[in-house]
Amino acid sequence: MNELTIGLIQQQCTNEREQNLETSVAGMKKAAALGAQLVLLQELHSHLYFCQTENARLWDLAEPIPGPTTEFLGKIAKELGIVIVSSLFERRTAGIYHNTAVVFEKNGKIAGKYRKMHIPDDPGYYEKFYFTPGDLGFDPINTSVGNLGVLICWDQWYPEAARLMALRGADILLYPTAIGWGSQEHDSEEKQRQWDSWILIQRAHAIANGIPVAVCNRVGFEPVEPNKKEGMQFWGSSFIAGPQGEFLAKADKESPDVLMATINLKRCEQVRRGWPFLRDRRTDAYQGLMARYLDA
Repeated sequence: MNELTIGLIQQQCTNEREQNLETSVAGMKKAAALGAQLVLLQELHSHLYFCQTENARLWDLAEPIPGPTTEFLGKIAKELGIVIVSSLFERRTAGIYHNTAVVFEKNGKIAGKYRKMHIPDDPGYYEKFYFTPGDLGFDPINTSVGNLGVLICWDQWYPEAARLMALRGADILLYPTAIGWGSQEHDSEEKQRQWDSWILIQRAHAIANGIPVAVCNRVGFEPVEPNKKEGMQFWGSSFIAGPQGEFLAKADKESPDVLMATINLKRCEQVRRGWPFLRDRRTDAYQGLMARYLDA
C-alpha cells in the first residue's frame, strides 16, 4: 500500500461499558464513512480508567481474549471492512491480568495482540496492581493494511520499544493511551511541560525511525470514585505524525473527536534514504543498553 487512511477515536468514557462501546462504534462508523482503512481506539476504551485506585473488586472487569468484547469488535470490523486496534483488560487466568491491545482484520478475525510491556506505578496510575507485564515482546502485527507496531501508553516514553518495532518491520507505530493531569496538579507551567514532553517524545520516535506515529488518548474528567471531585483530567490531544515528526492531524485537549489523516507510506522510503539513521547505527557499541544502569 502506498497510502493509508487512519481514524482515531478520542472519546470520553463513562462507568457504563455498553455506552462506552456504543460511543466507540459510532466513532468507527464515522471514520469508516470518511474512508478510514485502519481505526485506533484509546487505551481501555470500554471502561473508566480504573487504575486511579487499588481495588481488588475491579479485577472483575477483566475478560478473556477471545471473549465477549473481542467477539463484538470482530463483528464491527467485518461489518465496516476496516482494521481495528482496540485496548482491553485481559484475564489470562486467575491472578494473571494484562493490559492488552487486540488487532482485528477486515474479516473480523483477530490478527494478533500485544501485551503492555512497561507498567507504571505512580499516583493516579496504579497499574502494577492490576497488570502483569507483557510477555509477547515487541513484534509488529501483520495485517492487510501493513505491519502495525502496536504499543500502549507508558510504552511511548521508551525509545527502545519504538526502535525494536521499527527494526522488526513496523510500517507505523500506534499508541492507545490514557494520560492526563491529576487533581493534585495545580502548577500550570509544570502541566504544560508534561504535555509538551508527551508530544515531543512520540514525534521523536517517528523521526528516529522514519515511520509515522498515531496516538489516541482519552479526554474528559474521570473521578477517582463516583461522586468524588478528585480524579484525572485526561488531556486528549490525540495526533497523527508523519515520518519526520510533522503533524498530519491533531485533536484538542477537551473534546471527543474522530481524527482522520491519510499517510503516504511510500514517503517513508524517501525519508529513510535522506536520514539513514538505521544504516548508521553502531550496533557493535550498544552493549550497555542491556544494563539497568552503568556504574562509573
